[in-house]
Order: sequence, then C-alpha cells, then structure tokens
Amino acid sequence: MTIQLADPIKNYFEISNGTDPAGLKDCFSADALVLDEGGSYQGQAAIAAWFSDTRQKYAFSAKPLSATTQQQHEIVIAEVSGNFPGSPIKLSYTFLLQDGKIQSLQIA
Repeated sequence: MTIQLADPIKNYFEISNGTDPAGLKDCFSADALVLDEGGSYQGQAAIAAWFSDTRQKYAFSAKPLSATTQQQHEIVIAEVSGNFPGSPIKLSYTFLLQDGKIQSLQIA
C-alpha cells in the first residue's frame, strides 16, 4: 500500500532518512514550530539545530505507515528505529501545512 503524503511531508521523511539535512529549510516555513521530546524549536535555524542534534543522538530512520487528515492537520504514524531504548517504536507526526510548507510539527 502506497501512502499519499503532501510534498513537504514526503520531503521531510526523505531528508530524515538521509544524511544531508540541507533541504530541511525547504520543508519548513521561516517561522515554523517543532515540538519534540518536551522541547520547542521555532524558526529554521532552531529547527535545523534540533534536527542535527536528534540525528546525531539517535541515528534514527522513520518509515511512514499511515496518514490521515484531522482538522487541517496531517497525521502520519511512522515506525521509528534508532539508537534508543525500545527501538523500533511507532510515533505520531502531526503536521500543519501552510502555503506549501510545514508550519508546525509535533512528534509524540
């Protein structure tokens, strides 16, 4: 089964599973917000730093399993594997898109 993801979300997961985060800025709006592990990261520079730190810490990969839409939010359930206890686990990625970019992302 192929999961249909909006381009910014598809690109986000492709970048997440790669080694070069350079394209990350093309996925997020200038004032985007990411909420992950109790932290809040706003703006492209803060998001890039969060992403780099997270990749280095966990060496993770994420495989989208399902996608649904609820009240303007795109919710993707992904299987995430990496250097952390309990790997692999399923996480929920809740995206809000605006003007073809990710405006917010909450990972839980």
